[in-house]
Amino acid sequence: MLEMRPDCERCGTDLPADEAGAFICSMECTFCADCADRLDERCPNCRGELLDRPARVDDLLARHPASTKRHHRA
Repeated sequence: MLEMRPDCERCGTDLPADEAGAFICSMECTFCADCADRLDERCPNCRGELLDRPARVDDLLARHPASTKRHHRA
């Protein structure tokens, strides 16, 4: 199950689990759409491909909440 990280690692933008706009690599590094574009859809951490993260909604989100641990490095 995806960790569903709450923020962009590069800029800190909030990325709610129930909304589109997040991009992840196979290691679950997470970036907003603007940063993913600037990174040419390549993860700067592992060099993996950044793809659209699926949303988790309704009762699935209630039963399996998103992570609250932020990964942005200020």
